[in-house]
Amino acid sequence: MLGGPRELGDPREAGGSCGAAGPCGAAGPREVGGSRDGGGVDRTLWTRVSGIQGAPLDLLTARIVRRHYAPHTHDEYAIGVTVDGLETMRYRGERIYSAAGSVVVVEPGEAHTGGPARPEGFAYLCLYPVTELLGAATTAEPGPVPAEPHFANPIVDDRRLGEALRLAHRALRLGVDPLEGESRLLAVLGALVRRHAVSAPAAVPTPRRGEAGRIARTVATRLSDELVAPPTLAEVAADLGLSRYQLLRAFRDAMGMPPYAWLAQHRVARARALLDAGHRPSEAATLVGFADQAHLTRWFRRVLGVTPGAYRNSVQDSAACPPAS
Repeated sequence: MLGGPRELGDPREAGGSCGAAGPCGAAGPREVGGSRDGGGVDRTLWTRVSGIQGAPLDLLTARIVRRHYAPHTHDEYAIGVTVDGLETMRYRGERIYSAAGSVVVVEPGEAHTGGPARPEGFAYLCLYPVTELLGAATTAEPGPVPAEPHFANPIVDDRRLGEALRLAHRALRLGVDPLEGESRLLAVLGALVRRHAVSAPAAVPTPRRGEAGRIARTVATRLSDELVAPPTLAEVAADLGLSRYQLLRAFRDAMGMPPYAWLAQHRVARARALLDAGHRPSEAATLVGFADQAHLTRWFRRVLGVTPGAYRNSVQDSAACPPAS
């Protein structure tokens, strides 16, 4: 997704946390070193910025050589720009590619993967705005805008927009001038919606889709309710009067991933909320049903790209900083 590769993985350019030498508009970024593969290193920086339209905003800076993200969803939009190399991801049932300069938009609740398409890997910048933030970015814009922004094409070939997103991401991450960061962010989100969004299409129900959705929602609710000691596939299928194959097919059709993968990413989401609230990673792992902290860490990195400890430190730094004006 985009930004000069020179910036990636260099914590000195990311500014300091409160009490450090750097400014405090953004939480101190946390670098997560990766494993080496063919001379390359996976590097990710997670930064939380406070006070953007009254809510925090998470930023990700990454260079990925070997990691492939597991199927997962976000409650927020994931809007990024490819900086270098070629990324591939599976989204809405299709394999897509994002080259340097391309803007990538993943809508809330849409299952997707992600990883390098070539051995040399790729670099990208990403931010995760909530739906209300996109609304705030468009209310000041003249002319009509979609009531519920929908992006039919997740890959947006708009180099000017990509460069604007890179500059907004950098300003927010460095935190030198919070007003500049927020202004750039709102401008780029407004331009994204104005130029490339359409109104969300009305869902066209079909008997199979409706039944698969009903089954998937029932299974997901039960897995969520029994997070620490989930039922077996056979137990859930029997309770629904289905074979395990029928349950798996319906769940995958509706959710874009099998039940075990949905449960793992849901546990990560719950663990993330616990880390936000101040729990230690080891505590969060136990409370959401992971076998141990190492198990949580593996899935946390597969879904979010950073370790639970690095994520928690970024959140704590953000909480210690005054909000952006």
